[in-house]
Amino acid sequence: MCKKDLFVFFLLFFITLSAFGEIDTKGWFVFDNKDDLTPSVIDMSDWLDTPSGKHGFVKIKKDMFVFEDDTPVKFWGVNICSGLPYVENDKAEQWVTYLAKYGVNAVRFHKFTRPALTGLVSTQPDSSMFDRFDYFQAKLREKGIYYGWSHIYGHKPKPGDRHRLLNYDEIANFKVPWAHLNGATSGLVNFAEDLQDLNIELTVNMLIHRNPYTGLRYADDPALNFIELQNEDNIFWGAIEKTLDQTPTYRALLNKKFCGWLRNKYGTNEALQRVWGANAFEPGEHLDKNNIYPKPNHGLFDWEYEQARKEDRPVRQVFLDRAEFLFDEQIGFYNRFVKAIRETGYKGPVVGSCWQAGSGITHFYNLYADFLTGFIDRHNYFGGGTGHQLKPGPVKNRALVSKPGSGLLSAGMQNVVDRPFAFSEWMSLVPNEWTAEAAPLIAVYGMGLQGWDASYAFASNNPGITSTVQAHNHGVYNADSPLHIALYPALARMIYRRDVKQGEVVACRNLSHAELKTGSIGFRQTVVQDYDEKSFSGDVPSEALAAGRVLIGFTEKPEQQQLSGLDPLWDRDGKIIRSPTKQLTWNYENNGYFTVNTPGTKGLVGFSEGQELDLDNVRITVKTQFAVVLVTSLDKEQPIETAKSLLVTTVARARNTGMRYDENKSQLLDIGKAPVLMEPVKVDLRIDRPGQPDVYVLDPTGKRTGEKIKQTGDTIKLDSGLYKTIYYEINYSAGEK
Repeated sequence: MCKKDLFVFFLLFFITLSAFGEIDTKGWFVFDNKDDLTPSVIDMSDWLDTPSGKHGFVKIKKDMFVFEDDTPVKFWGVNICSGLPYVENDKAEQWVTYLAKYGVNAVRFHKFTRPALTGLVSTQPDSSMFDRFDYFQAKLREKGIYYGWSHIYGHKPKPGDRHRLLNYDEIANFKVPWAHLNGATSGLVNFAEDLQDLNIELTVNMLIHRNPYTGLRYADDPALNFIELQNEDNIFWGAIEKTLDQTPTYRALLNKKFCGWLRNKYGTNEALQRVWGANAFEPGEHLDKNNIYPKPNHGLFDWEYEQARKEDRPVRQVFLDRAEFLFDEQIGFYNRFVKAIRETGYKGPVVGSCWQAGSGITHFYNLYADFLTGFIDRHNYFGGGTGHQLKPGPVKNRALVSKPGSGLLSAGMQNVVDRPFAFSEWMSLVPNEWTAEAAPLIAVYGMGLQGWDASYAFASNNPGITSTVQAHNHGVYNADSPLHIALYPALARMIYRRDVKQGEVVACRNLSHAELKTGSIGFRQTVVQDYDEKSFSGDVPSEALAAGRVLIGFTEKPEQQQLSGLDPLWDRDGKIIRSPTKQLTWNYENNGYFTVNTPGTKGLVGFSEGQELDLDNVRITVKTQFAVVLVTSLDKEQPIETAKSLLVTTVARARNTGMRYDENKSQLLDIGKAPVLMEPVKVDLRIDRPGQPDVYVLDPTGKRTGEKIKQTGDTIKLDSGLYKTIYYEINYSAGEK
């Protein structure tokens, strides 16, 4: 082959590699965490207040969580799901040590009862399996980590429950598009007391169980920081009609209850028909036959609500009656459940559910039911690809920083006056390339500016950082990623120290029960749901969440909306939004980035390549397309300007070895394999404070490597490609080894 042909060959070779995304990882480094959980610079174990529960039960105090001794608390946690809470004791100990190291102070145990219900009834967990769960929770308690129960997600009755149910066979045999909910109580439980009794009895049995490792009944355990009545369910659930079509006994029960409600309101079928109109009835429906169907699917209510707005007419009474009846059933179930929980002696917070119910009337009835029951909790996801597993296919390769308040943060549109707000499931999903932005976004704008009170990323699957971008079972829900939990040593310190101030209210939309009953919602908010991913639009733009707090107020009587304070903070021409606290700036020109400028934490997230960002006494210039750079005081009380040591965290993108995209990064071609490769971040830091610090390179476990970086004048030049790390320590204690 001649030199010209050889040149053409290699040129075509590298063009081909570039087209498939392979060439991008040249110079990237292996993130080798080694599962080392021994003490290190980043370790946060001593930041957790041990044992959990020492301040008494968690209580709801207006819009925040406090302990019984009035100590305020925010929970920065993860989910642990399904059969994982029943791991062997040695693995539980390792998991607890891992979570404490990275600053996790709370765990949401999720959908965990089904694996332990091995007997003939569905209300009594297997004692040997629950013993492992007891041990896990006791070890969490010792480390200062709280735990909550999201234990019911489609409770499945067992053969031994047959005699208690209206029709066991109907329940056991129905099927819906989501196989894990086949034969479960989802949807039906919200109005069927026989199914409610099973959920309630299971929960009560767990609460009166005594943990042999703590000596406490769970009802008396203040480390149990919440109980969720049901996960991702409500009476307006979109799939409920598919279930009702296959469970005629329960459909007849729902119809009978609705007819009883209508009879109390209207008296006779003739009176009802005069109000509804004859066309509102299905053929054969009659009040005296107890067969009027309330059509609980929120999609039907969404359609009517939107049509009424378009046609400038009231919502039809048939829809208003259906919605009010279904709300009454929902709150009746929640009241029964909460009463049984309180009768065990449990004093901690309760949450109704974490799921939405479309737009308009049903959405707000559902939110109102949660408001009346306990704190507000919601879920949202962003990005991802094809399904729950990482596999070749289309990619939603978008960046949250490009549109302020969108995606994950938009869940805050449901934050309610006088209630804590929790974000109990969320994640920016691979193979989206920009997932490192998600945890800082939720920590800074959610837990900080918006004043959220709890976060549980979804999910921790193993006691250690993963060797691939996905979980070890190929799942895309990976809180153990180096793009996620590796940022927690900076973010958890920022949250617990309350570096980011809660913002002022820039929008509060008020709604009374009377307005709900008449369908007269004085503002517009539309929810679009693409499976687990939700987005919001309406009178209050999502950008408001980057400026200050956005709330919904449930009032006793109609009140005027508060929509003020946004304009001075939002430079629409310059595409910049500044918080009223003057700590946060979101620049969304081009691809976007935001900066954090607090006494304890300074940094940036997003696309700021080449710009020198002046954050008072810290100036940062990133020389990488996209990056997360955080400078954080390692002291619990001292700010950056006086702290003995600072932690610098630098993260960009990550890929599995051999992971390939198409030219537009819109298709994943190959998921690759371990080890995970980290994109290098080059950054110049200038810190304006007296003294010449020692700058230590930390390894991926947070330990000093023995290598030090010399300053160039007043600039510290960091290059993670050169040093093969994401962590550095800047130490102002001269002579410390």
